[in-house]
Amino acid sequence: MKKFGTPLKPSAIKIMLLGSGELGKEVAIEAMRLGVEVIACDRYDNAPAMLIANRAHTFNMRDGAALRRIVERERPHFIVPEIEAIATDTLVELEEEGWTVIPTARATRLTMDRRGIRQLAAEKLRLPTSPYRFASSLAELEEGARAVGFPCFIKPTMSSSGHGQSVARKPTDLARSWRQAVEGSRADTGMVIVEGAIDFDYEITQLTVRHDKGFSFCAPIGHVQIDGDYRESWQPHAMSAGAVKKAQAIARKVVGDLCGAKGRGIFGVELFVKGSRVWFSELSPRPHDTGMVTMVSQNMSEMELHVRAILALPIPEIVCRPGASVPVLAEGEIGDPTYTGVDKALAQAGTSVRLFGKPEVRGHRRMAVALATGRTVKDARRKALTAAKKIKVW
Repeated sequence: MKKFGTPLKPSAIKIMLLGSGELGKEVAIEAMRLGVEVIACDRYDNAPAMLIANRAHTFNMRDGAALRRIVERERPHFIVPEIEAIATDTLVELEEEGWTVIPTARATRLTMDRRGIRQLAAEKLRLPTSPYRFASSLAELEEGARAVGFPCFIKPTMSSSGHGQSVARKPTDLARSWRQAVEGSRADTGMVIVEGAIDFDYEITQLTVRHDKGFSFCAPIGHVQIDGDYRESWQPHAMSAGAVKKAQAIARKVVGDLCGAKGRGIFGVELFVKGSRVWFSELSPRPHDTGMVTMVSQNMSEMELHVRAILALPIPEIVCRPGASVPVLAEGEIGDPTYTGVDKALAQAGTSVRLFGKPEVRGHRRMAVALATGRTVKDARRKALTAAKKIKVW
């Protein structure tokens, strides 16, 4: 029989979050509901998950020595990366020494940048993808763009929330795209990916859970992205039975390779779809931003599924109802964020709001999310969009 302990006692099960943003905060909530002791780590003070965790540490998670020092001090049962910018070589070392990294240190390392996961998917697993090239200079970018054709999409090999992404419609756009990608990178990788356009009808996130009994799949999540940043998501997204089958097969193949025999957790697998054709795009080995909709659309959110998989708990049938999410964005320099319109956003039946509690805004930042359920997906989307527009961040 599986045993659970008590936080701050010797019996406690301990999870260490490496990255403590809005998704990490919801993971922490789900873990704490099961009596798990949560240690939240991030590169800045008072990150969202730190506000509720049992303890918190602030350090540069690309600093392997600092990461090791905190792990050895806290001695967590599970190390759970929630961002890309982590000292993955240290995670590999820690895993080899017997520490448990979720889903695995290899998965974290390969998906840390787009080069690792794209080469795994396209070159090793032979999954269908858009045409692509990697470039470490403007000259190489120009050569890669000629190879994949225009328009093409340029992205840092390591970034999040669309930072550094752009579209080049003609050769004269490439210098701007190169600068934007370099400036928007989460780390100095010195490399970008240039992707050719493919003819697709829509893109989805296929949330895939690898647990001790096998695989579970959530209903497809449709989403709108602007410059690589999610602006709206909904579930379930209508797809043909054939497309669903192919999407799940692709997700199972890539997640299975990343997890091996022991890895577990939830993965956000991004796919392009046209009719019954499906292409692999990207993958995150953790809860996905578009999956925030599952906080209202599923009987178990993506964060609860992640925690259940980590703790080897049962994952019965995942039930979905029409739901939608719309993030609330802020722009500028805000040192003490204040929110207005929350009361108006909650006036509609079936709506809810999550304020993330981020301590400041510097430029462009996601600060909250409006969620809604409805009779249909169209109804839920309308309600979520209306609610999000009511909220202002000052």
